[in-house]
Amino acid sequence: MTTFPHSPRLLKGGIVLLDPQSAAIRRIIVLQYNPDSLSRTLQSQAVELGGQNRSEAMRLKGPPVETIKLEAELDATDQLEVADRTAAEVGILPQLAALESLVYPSSEQLLANDALARQGRLEIAPMEAPLSLFIWSRNRIVPVRVTDFSVTEEAFDPSLNPIRAKVSLGLRVLSVDDLGFQHRGGSLYMAYQQQKEQLAARSAAGVLSTLGIERIP
Repeated sequence: MTTFPHSPRLLKGGIVLLDPQSAAIRRIIVLQYNPDSLSRTLQSQAVELGGQNRSEAMRLKGPPVETIKLEAELDATDQLEVADRTAAEVGILPQLAALESLVYPSSEQLLANDALARQGRLEIAPMEAPLSLFIWSRNRIVPVRVTDFSVTEEAFDPSLNPIRAKVSLGLRVLSVDDLGFQHRGGSLYMAYQQQKEQLAARSAAGVLSTLGIERIP
């Protein structure tokens, strides 16, 4: 415990899984340690240039395609020092399994689809995953889809259970173009974009003299 009673409480980043139909919370995955860095890429959805229709040059088809990359660390050392039963038995396998569940359909869904296939169903709808929300403070709550997932296990106990690992996550933000305005994820995305606009309004405006000019020619 910190010796400074007035120190700010450290917030953690994480992922919340919502039921796609009811929006009820299914699972909250809190990152054990906040990553040292987080990279984001925004790809503009501008109208492709070409031809004679010059009125399209400044038009946008929709929100940018935003991707997020981060590396999460898992470590059971502290739990092992205090003889935590789960850590002693299976290391960090539960934490890894929770993260890996982001890219797995449930076994129940797999068995249900297999039963439908055995009944001769010609069309079986793809399995719907929970709505994943990446949460990085109250200013960044965005619906995402996991696009990349890799694990590097770095240390093991005598039973070969991993006790330290790094998980690299690639996330694609799902916008209203992907989910629609009526979807719960779509409304969360709109709140995310509106938050950006409110923050941008708080940024100090520049002046032309700072750029070395007095007016636009």
